[in-house]
Amino acid sequence: MFGKILIANRGEIALRIQRACREMGIKTVVVHSQADTDAKYVRLADESVCIGPAPAHQSYLNIPAIISAAEVTDAEAIHPGYGFLSENADFAERVESSGFVFIGPRPETIRMMGDKVSAKQAMIEAGVPCVPGSGGALPEDPKEIIRIARSIGYPVIIKASGGGGGRGMRVVHTEAALISAVNTTRQEAKAAFGNGTVYLEKFLENPRHVEIQVLSDNFRNAIWLGERDCSMQRRNQKVLEEAPAVGISRRQIEKVGDRCAEACRRIGYRGAGTFEFLYENGEFYFIEMNTRVQVEHPVTELITGVDIVQEQIRIAAGEKLRYRQRDIQIKGHAIECRVNAEDPYKFTPSPGRITTLHTPGGPGVRVDSHVYPGYFVPPQYDSMIGKIITHGDTREQAIARMRTALSETVIEGISTNIPLHRELMVDEKFMQGGTSIHYLESKLSHREALNK
Repeated sequence: MFGKILIANRGEIALRIQRACREMGIKTVVVHSQADTDAKYVRLADESVCIGPAPAHQSYLNIPAIISAAEVTDAEAIHPGYGFLSENADFAERVESSGFVFIGPRPETIRMMGDKVSAKQAMIEAGVPCVPGSGGALPEDPKEIIRIARSIGYPVIIKASGGGGGRGMRVVHTEAALISAVNTTRQEAKAAFGNGTVYLEKFLENPRHVEIQVLSDNFRNAIWLGERDCSMQRRNQKVLEEAPAVGISRRQIEKVGDRCAEACRRIGYRGAGTFEFLYENGEFYFIEMNTRVQVEHPVTELITGVDIVQEQIRIAAGEKLRYRQRDIQIKGHAIECRVNAEDPYKFTPSPGRITTLHTPGGPGVRVDSHVYPGYFVPPQYDSMIGKIITHGDTREQAIARMRTALSETVIEGISTNIPLHRELMVDEKFMQGGTSIHYLESKLSHREALNK
């Protein structure tokens, strides 16, 4: 096992990794920007290294500075968390070529799964259900593109091979608009991702977003840890998540979960990962794989009892998986609300100093957050300042506990989206379960129209 790990991230995930390490008896090094000097996890770390000014490209995305910090502190491994460099194959390669262990998949795996075309081809070969599409990159010939689109059926969605996070996508409803949309998406993809390759898929009009969490070791042992429903989204960004998913048969979930585990074995996947699917009309359709720990991993931890971050570390250290598939038992229901420093309805960022903070507690309540009274939320980074997670024997109990937890939460000095979460916890459609990825956007648009 490692003696010392460098945490190449910030915010709540840096604190989450730090806690996992301390429980395992591993010392931690935290790198931070000048803006995060007073962060809780910086103060709690065994060692900390300032790696640059506040802008992320000068600090958290500064690969030479992170490697240097690992060298001067004698760290043995680097945990990238999520976001920033967590799915950057060049960073993973640089970490390993510098003599450190990257706590995540191999660089070649990150590259393969980061390219949506190669990822989809790998999943098709592994028998994972995929959205009907072009089967690869679109050709240059407009006539061939039109033929492919006709064979799929409209509406179709054009996707950038190197895209992600809701970017690099364009929906086309008619043949007349197809070629110009393909050309525009190619240009945007080249500018944004350095890769102008695009592909075509059937556009599912009212799907849910359901994902499968996996763990896989260096010895081709792989398991899946149940599913999560992440359909409550705004502009392709998740707002709240829950596990397990409502209204999908366990037999169907088990079938797709087993295929995900088999895909991990086939591609030699290492570490934690998530297979993301769209689910519509009783069918699963693979869209992408995240080769890192997810923001929403706590809901899976609460229903399975597996510490995903600690398992990442054990796998990276060369240990075999401690679990077999039969060991994974789903118990109860969990919900996570992402707490963002933003206006709850206009969604404008609200950086600033937290003057008052009261976090909730009680049975089945978990709070993952790095903030404290007097903490200054910097404007340079993502607005998420924490997560409130509840667990209950039933979904109804998990919702009731979340309502209570949200009612107890007090954050003053900045605006947060907690009022929106309180509203969602009494929303009739949410309480029924199974809403599509468009539900929240539609709800917010309707409210905006009424307020004009």
